[in-house]
Amino acid sequence: MEDLNSANKRVHKIMLTNRRTCTINGVNDVLSFDIHEVLLETEQGMLMIKGDELHVSRLSLDKGEVDVDGRIDSLTYSENTNYGKKGESFLARLLK
Repeated sequence: MEDLNSANKRVHKIMLTNRRTCTINGVNDVLSFDIHEVLLETEQGMLMIKGDELHVSRLSLDKGEVDVDGRIDSLTYSENTNYGKKGESFLARLLK
């Protein structure tokens, strides 16, 4: 019998071109974004993109795809195992 959770998961893939354009698949949600930071919930955990002049140029949550343009300095993952834990804010769980 097939595991229903694995059947609903998307493939997570990142394609970074010249540190200026980033295409990301397997995105479940965009949690926040500004010109210095984009925070995404992906199939592989939380993904924080840091840089300068960042812009979400394309967003399709139905397909799980996001394009980010700007100068990309770092891509950082954090586990989302504590996601939904009662009594803690999202930011507190992320920064553990």
